[in-house]
Parts: sequence; structure tokens; C-alpha cells
Amino acid sequence: MTTPSQWRKSSFSGGGEGNDCVEIANRHTRVAVRDSKAPARATLSFPPTTFAAFIEDLKTRR
Repeated sequence: MTTPSQWRKSSFSGGGEGNDCVEIANRHTRVAVRDSKAPARATLSFPPTTFAAFIEDLKTRR
């Protein structure tokens, strides 16, 4: 998978440099996810509907 050019961190990524989080990037047909502490390592990708369902589930578990 090619590396997405526009990575975003969560607003809940912690203090300091905000490196205690994952980053996401929207692709044409996938959502890419990587560890902000190790951006050169493996990247996961998910269909947008699957990723959206995952996020909604996280929100309801708060």
C-alpha cells in the first residue's frame, strides 16, 4: 500500500508532542491507520464503512 500523504491525529492524542495515539489517513477506498510513535512501521487499512462502525462502537462504550 502506498503511504497516504495526509495523516491526522486524534484530538485525544495526549500532551507533549501528542505521540501517544494512532494516526489515520483517508484513501480512495480505504482508511489507513498507523502508530504515531512508529510511523515507518506497518500500516493497517480498512473499508470506510468498517472503520466508521468501529469508531461509533468506541463512542458508545464511553
